[in-house]
Amino acid sequence: MTEQNVKDLASQYLDEAMRQFRGHKRLTEGALSQLKDEEIFMTLDAEANSVAIIVKHLAGNMRSRFVDFLTSDGEKPDRHRDQEFEVTAQTTRADVMRWWEEGWNHVFAAVGSLQPQDLSRTVYIRAEPHSVLQAINRQIAHYAYHCGQIVFLAKHFKSTDWKTLSVPRNKSAEFAAYLAEKVKSAGPEGNRFEAVQDFIQESGNKSEK
Repeated sequence: MTEQNVKDLASQYLDEAMRQFRGHKRLTEGALSQLKDEEIFMTLDAEANSVAIIVKHLAGNMRSRFVDFLTSDGEKPDRHRDQEFEVTAQTTRADVMRWWEEGWNHVFAAVGSLQPQDLSRTVYIRAEPHSVLQAINRQIAHYAYHCGQIVFLAKHFKSTDWKTLSVPRNKSAEFAAYLAEKVKSAGPEGNRFEAVQDFIQESGNKSEK
């Protein structure tokens, strides 16, 4: 593999990482938008976390991991992780959504500024060395886990009022045809993480006509 091949592969990886981060954010926002204010703070039992707490934890992790991403340990000395699992009666939906946006802004700013050659650099999380690629993969997996929790809780709370975020039942064949056409018309870039949501939206628009 030539040096140019390696650089191209690294560039593709960074694009894919950003695509996945944006996809997780968009999917989760589809769930958050369906929740009433009080549902954001509801828990399934005494040991469970609410959506608000999960968002607060995500935001704290994002700030800690991605501020000064290349030059400081990903576990910042001013992070108070245990407090991320606490909210008060004064916490509002606006607070939760502000945490959400601020956290993702840290992610996008850090990853978006990386160059292909940065992937082999070493960063530290709790003094443990990671390549930049390993550190990004670690966070993609972590955020996917918590975003999935939020979607699960939202679907549980909304019950029969839930608006699906995945391929609707009995629509798999229709979605496969939609995706094939999208790739055909837009090229490989048309096969995107967000394709399911685009399909649901376009299908809904057609049914309303």
